[in-house]
Amino acid sequence: MAALSDSRERLDRAKRLVVKIGSALLVEPDAGRIRQDWLTALAEDVAALHHAGKEVLLVSSGAIAVGRGLLALPPRHLKLEQKQAAAAAGQIVLAHAYQDALARHGITVAQVLVTLTDTEERRRHLNARNTLTTLLRCRAITVINENDTVATQEIRYGDNDRLGARVAAMMNADALILLSDIDGLYSADPRRQADAAHLPLVERITPEIEAMAGEAPPGYSSGGMVTKLAAAKIAVEAGCQMAIVDGRGLHPLRSLAEGARCTWFQAAVEPRAARKRWIAGALQPAGSLCLDAGAERALLGGKSLLPAGVTAVSGRFERGDLVIVQAADGREIGRGLSAYSSADAARIRGRKSRDIEAILGYAGREELIHRDDLVLSSTAER
Repeated sequence: MAALSDSRERLDRAKRLVVKIGSALLVEPDAGRIRQDWLTALAEDVAALHHAGKEVLLVSSGAIAVGRGLLALPPRHLKLEQKQAAAAAGQIVLAHAYQDALARHGITVAQVLVTLTDTEERRRHLNARNTLTTLLRCRAITVINENDTVATQEIRYGDNDRLGARVAAMMNADALILLSDIDGLYSADPRRQADAAHLPLVERITPEIEAMAGEAPPGYSSGGMVTKLAAAKIAVEAGCQMAIVDGRGLHPLRSLAEGARCTWFQAAVEPRAARKRWIAGALQPAGSLCLDAGAERALLGGKSLLPAGVTAVSGRFERGDLVIVQAADGREIGRGLSAYSSADAARIRGRKSRDIEAILGYAGREELIHRDDLVLSSTAER
């Protein structure tokens, strides 16, 4: 059973967390107003994690729910353009609400709006990841939402459960917390079957587990247990554990740490290991970089690849593409995601990182391949 010590230990171990907040929790369903008392309590929980040294990203619904009230739109069955208009109006209110709630704790708030392709297309993925990483380094808390004002049906997530999971995977998060209107996964829909059993821990998502999901509840939420299990599959495959916890009461994150009933989905590997496995096996190389002996030794010692150690650039690739890393004798010693296009890599090869801005005209990354984006081959590591 996922006891008090289990949830507390999981949260204590997690350095980077993504918290997903649903519309039904944040917005009063009839009035379309933000539940200020609930948001104030959530901000206290988030601030406690932040001040304890945790990195927290918030994935928040609510813009459409708030905006439809502001624009006097119907409560249900909005057309796409009406949803986009509601999101445009509601997003301002939502951002200010988070800003005000967290400013009381001395925390800077940022906002990032994304579409499906921003986390799936490699170059956009890399841009979004770098932006969010920089905000974390600046100790800001970012509120992330789907960019409903520009997204069409073909490029939408459709629910923020899966958006939260994509963000968690992109950011190598240790834990994804879905604040919901239910306290976890049950063997059947507990609203319809009184004897449904609560599952405190799911070690593996099997077809039997997937069959336990019910239909989405009525109301603002576009999710339901089906989308939560879809999110869990994305998260755990990326090495991120996930919890579903009832968020309707005040201080839901504190309650989770104090042993509130929930369901934890166990990840089989650590986030960094999952990312490296993805790099090693899921992409087609677009080019190659040849290194000198010093750079090869640095990589084998766990360092990033700097331009100074590159002697040749082959192929045509763009920023974020996969390239092969070769030793001076042509042996493949690894694969990684390039921080520069082939044209720019060729211009800065063999040069010091401090010279990059003068050569290219912009201040790029110091590394051609960061060590987190590099996988060494088994022969190179021996």
